[in-house]
Amino acid sequence: MTVEDLELLYDYSNWANRQMFRALEPLTEEQFTQSVGEGFGCIRDTLVHVVSAEWGWLQRCGGRERGNALKNEDFPTLISVIQIADKVATYVQEFLSQLQDTDLEKTVEFSNPKGEKRTMRIGEMLHHAANHGVHHRGQVVLILRLLGYTPDDFDLLFYYGAKHNLPVW
Repeated sequence: MTVEDLELLYDYSNWANRQMFRALEPLTEEQFTQSVGEGFGCIRDTLVHVVSAEWGWLQRCGGRERGNALKNEDFPTLISVIQIADKVATYVQEFLSQLQDTDLEKTVEFSNPKGEKRTMRIGEMLHHAANHGVHHRGQVVLILRLLGYTPDDFDLLFYYGAKHNLPVW
């Protein structure tokens, strides 16, 4: 794995988030926070989790300090989630721009949510953080469909098509 590989993964993640945010624009505030009992309960809480986790992993790697996990109630609207997501994306880009490939092999010790000590390579933590959102974007799509919406696809295949201005399907 290289820094360039991670930059590509985060670029895809940011692109996919943009596609997802666009799909969420028609939602009412009630739908944005409506509990459907899946995953984190509602779209807002799922998105806050994704952004908070990405920032948390970045902090563990030596990036911008997050402090405590983000709180769902601090982000009542889609716009507020987009703003914090943009901020974290900037923090990630800044951090990656300072890394060399050899930095990715360094290990970092951190505590998991249970307080247990763990050790992992920086590259693996960043790779996980970039990939983590894929699962949760799928949850958001499921919730959107349960609410009667049909979002476009934003899988990696469609990212590459958009990046190279090529039809994919």
